[in-house]
Amino acid sequence: MSTRTYYRGPDAVVTDEHFVWRTASPRVFEIRELQQVRMVRSRPTPRAFAVPVAGGAVLLAAAGWTALASSFPYALGLLTVVVPGALLVTFTRTRPRTWQLEATYRGRDIVLYAQSDLRVFNQVSRGLRRAMEAARPPTTGYGLAVT
Repeated sequence: MSTRTYYRGPDAVVTDEHFVWRTASPRVFEIRELQQVRMVRSRPTPRAFAVPVAGGAVLLAAAGWTALASSFPYALGLLTVVVPGALLVTFTRTRPRTWQLEATYRGRDIVLYAQSDLRVFNQVSRGLRRAMEAARPPTTGYGLAVT
């Protein structure tokens, strides 16, 4: 019996027996042992340093306003608050979102696959769905009662 391939791409292969995520160290999962497969869209998170930098800018601006009486510190303070805020908003809106396939595999919750390109993610998830449907045990009959 030959192996049927549902998806083959540069970063993943889905066959009727295995799901292979081609990373630096390839991850191989048996289709029959995958349970509770779900799609998750992760949200972009700001970098860890963005919040402290914005807080420091606010403190610097407050200190400048109290120390000097001219309008220059007000303009400088406004810039030190607005520029980090604008960069933070731009970063969170332009960073691509990552889509993930998560599952339970041999009793553990795992990330089965992750991709930021929605088209490729949909192709891989569709191939996995078809492979899982084909791996279901066959049913006997149609469940009809015979009289």
